Amino acid sequence: MTRRNYWIVLFAIALPFSATWFALRGGVRGRLPDLVWGRRGVMPGDVVRPRAAVIIADTLFVVDFTARIQGYDLDGRHTGVSFTTPDFRDGRPSGLGVDNEGNLLVCDSHYHCVRTYDVAGNLLRTIGSAAQLGYVSDCVQDAAGHYYVAEFGVTDRITKLDSAGNVLKRWGETGNEAGQFQRVRSLAFGPDGNLYVADACNHRLQVFNLNGDWLRTIGGPGDAPGQFHYPYDLAFGPDKMLYVVERGNARVQKFTPDGTWVGSWGMPGRGMGQLADPWALAVDRFGRVHVIDTENHRVQRIAF
Repeated sequence: MTRRNYWIVLFAIALPFSATWFALRGGVRGRLPDLVWGRRGVMPGDVVRPRAAVIIADTLFVVDFTARIQGYDLDGRHTGVSFTTPDFRDGRPSGLGVDNEGNLLVCDSHYHCVRTYDVAGNLLRTIGSAAQLGYVSDCVQDAAGHYYVAEFGVTDRITKLDSAGNVLKRWGETGNEAGQFQRVRSLAFGPDGNLYVADACNHRLQVFNLNGDWLRTIGGPGDAPGQFHYPYDLAFGPDKMLYVVERGNARVQKFTPDGTWVGSWGMPGRGMGQLADPWALAVDRFGRVHVIDTENHRVQRIAF
């Protein structure tokens, strides 16, 4: 029996108990995941505290605390792609994205830059520097080729760069008013063409147009439906629905693009359908949410 099959069998044995506990828990909409995979370790395919993810052409790329960026198919099988950034002694990347050519954007957070790799792990280019950027947490690229880089630490802001990496505009500062931030963790373009921002320590999402004008806020602190406790990642699915993962509430919430709450999935714990300090998620073309279950050192896949 392979190691991966061992874990699948183990989770299957635990299913009846987990399903009962999940039903009795109440207060959370959803169901058990259709797939759970992952194992803590440093061998190829293993993960240690995975922290960011993105899907490119049906390959799920995951970066973990060892600074490895690894590729998996949508069923959790390792593709053989595994690489690291040039140096990670000061810290590991904490954000992944995709550019307009289908290349991987790696937010080399502690090195104040965004590195572009092809899907085989070859470094293509680097934009940004310590003179330009603070702690880089996420990066997205619009249809015109502009990059939007989320920063926090010394600077709580979003920086807009042209395709060559030159600064075009910056907006945001530390605070809790509209247009201010406390630890921007993730960015995503909505179906409306606007930029959705996970403002983690303000426990909310903010929405901006591409010129940086504030449009609206979604959520606020709490654990009720539609509220947040450290939202750390967000993504839109093929159904145009917005999915948000929260570290503090250990769940994923689903919204319409205008911020109307639809449902939630997950709860704190170690069993199936339970999450421990989840940092990230990615939605595939089938609408399945791949949740990066960080402190459980695994990925759970759910459609809800």
